[in-house]
Amino acid sequence: METEQTPNVKKKPKLAVFKFASCDGCQLSLLNAEEDLIAIGEAVEISHFLEASSRVTPGPYDLTLVEGSITTPKDQVRIQEIRKQSRYLVTIGACATAGGIQALRNWGDHEEFQRIVYPNPEYLETLATSTAISDHVQVDFELRGCPVNKNQLVELIQDVLQGRKPRFPRHSVCMECKRSGTVCVTVSRGIPCLGPITQAGCGGLCPEYNRGCYGCFGPAAQANASGLSNWLLEHDVSKSELVPLLRNFNADAPAFREEGNRLSNEQDYTDE
Repeated sequence: METEQTPNVKKKPKLAVFKFASCDGCQLSLLNAEEDLIAIGEAVEISHFLEASSRVTPGPYDLTLVEGSITTPKDQVRIQEIRKQSRYLVTIGACATAGGIQALRNWGDHEEFQRIVYPNPEYLETLATSTAISDHVQVDFELRGCPVNKNQLVELIQDVLQGRKPRFPRHSVCMECKRSGTVCVTVSRGIPCLGPITQAGCGGLCPEYNRGCYGCFGPAAQANASGLSNWLLEHDVSKSELVPLLRNFNADAPAFREEGNRLSNEQDYTDE
């Protein structure tokens, strides 16, 4: 007697996107991928992505994207649980990879901030620091940017799901300016620029519009931050200009953090 065979349907990989302290900009970069996002949706099961849908299915997940930094005790617990449920965990954006702009609290008086801003700070449960996801759990790959480059994000998802190691430029923004023919704003106009020590990925957008690079994509490989600072100081840029430049979107990225601390700790910093 013949029996009907159940078709062998291959399960789709499960994709999850989680948010911590952030502005949602990197998640919006994925939503802005439009046709590429439709193709991703056909290739994977989007199990958790509250920015796009209220439909949630439980893990484990094959690929988890995490946006945002750790700023509360509950965050510390939740990221541990997410890590346990994730085969691959990828952090996206400056907040997740370097603490984000909110990491400026790391140099301030946390309790004083709460007292000034909130009428009842005793009800808050928050940490004195904003830190990267990798400070708390193992991260399989980091995608930089504020926000991330949507094309790089789509490529990263495709690479991970197909078992390839993601590869993105590690050179500096200066290379992008050279390739596009953008005149160096520091040499030609004396504008402080982090381009020589910032990882490529933005296309050299700010220098193209006659602005110095703000370091949105974090430190480039082997970034010589002290060398750049010393050169700028010799060319009439003050430490009071350099420290806020380094303490920006990627303030807590090691290369930027260490140089910002060095400059602000020097005796003549507050005298300028």
